[in-house]
Amino acid sequence: MAKYKLEYIWLDGYEPVANLRGKTLVKDFDSFPTLEMLPKWGFDGSSTRQAEGHSSDCVLKPIACYPDSTKTNGVLVLNEVMHPDGTPHSTNARATILDDPGTWFGFEQEYFFTVDGRPLGFPKEGYPAPQGEYYTGVGYKNVGDLAREIVDKHLDLCLDAGINHEGINAEVAKGQWEFQIFGKGPKKAADELWMARYLLMRLCESYGIDVEFHCKPIRGDWNGSGMHSNFSTAYMREVGGKEYFEALMAAFDKYKNEHIAVYGPDNHLRLTGLHETQSIDKFNYGLANRGASIRIPHSFMDNNYRGYLEDRRPNSAGDPYKIASRILQTIATVPTK
Repeated sequence: MAKYKLEYIWLDGYEPVANLRGKTLVKDFDSFPTLEMLPKWGFDGSSTRQAEGHSSDCVLKPIACYPDSTKTNGVLVLNEVMHPDGTPHSTNARATILDDPGTWFGFEQEYFFTVDGRPLGFPKEGYPAPQGEYYTGVGYKNVGDLAREIVDKHLDLCLDAGINHEGINAEVAKGQWEFQIFGKGPKKAADELWMARYLLMRLCESYGIDVEFHCKPIRGDWNGSGMHSNFSTAYMREVGGKEYFEALMAAFDKYKNEHIAVYGPDNHLRLTGLHETQSIDKFNYGLANRGASIRIPHSFMDNNYRGYLEDRRPNSAGDPYKIASRILQTIATVPTK
C-alpha cells in the first residue's frame, strides 16, 4: 500500500465568476486509484458561499481524476458539489449538461499574466509599445523572460495529467497568452478546461504571478480576452448542409441574449465591434471573419456545410459548463432530418 495525495478540486459559489478551490486528502491504495475508488468528501460551504453557517455541510463527488506529476503519488480529483441528500447543488452547472460523446468542444482560453495587478511586461507607469508584434511573438521585448517558461511547464503538466491540451501561443496584447483544450463530449471538454486553469494558477504561485481571466483588464486600444468555443455535433459533421446551417444560425440569433447571459461577465467591455469582436447587441456570422459572432471555417464551407463552427462571443472568465449547456440547448431547438 502507498500513501496517495488526493487533491480535491471544486468550484465555489461566488458570482458572477466561480473560484476554484482545493484541499488534499491522504489515502492508502495499492496503485493509482480509479475514479470508482475515490470517496466522496465534505467541506464547509459557509466559507465558499454555498451554504449557511447553521447548515454548512456540502459534499464533493469525484467526477474525474488525473495524475499530478508535481507530487509523488499525486492525484488531481475534480468534483461536482452536491447537497448531503445527493442532489446537485445550485452552483453545480455541470449537472445541467446533457452529455453526448458525439458532441465535440474545443475551448480557446485567453488570459493575462499579471504582477501586482499589472500585465506582465507592462512598465509601472504608462504602457509598452502598441499591439502588433506580440501575437505569436518571439524575443524578450515581446514575451519577456518568464511567460514562455510558465506556458511550457503548464503544457507539460497538462499532458502529464492526460488533459487534451492542444497548443499554446502568445496573444495580441502584451502579457496575454492562450491555450486550447479539446474534448469529445461537452463534460469532458469543460472538465479539462477547468483542470487546465487550476494547474496554471497553481503553477504561477511559485513565480509570484497571477492569472487574470477578466475579459477586459486593460481599457483602451488593447485586445480583450475571449474563450472562443468551437463546437460540432455528429449531425453537423456527418449530415449538415446549407439549409440546416441557416436554421441553426437563425436559432443562435433568436437566443443571442440567452447566450450572452452565460458567456462571461462584463462582456460589454469586450464585445464592442472592435478588436476582433462583434457588438454585444448584434449577431452575425461570416466565413473566416474574426469580427463575427460565429466564424465559419473554410473547411466547413468546403465540405458542404459540414464540420465545426466557432462561437467567438464567450469570454475568458466564462464557465465552460454554462457555455456548453447553452450552445447545446440552442442546437436542440433546430430539427434534423
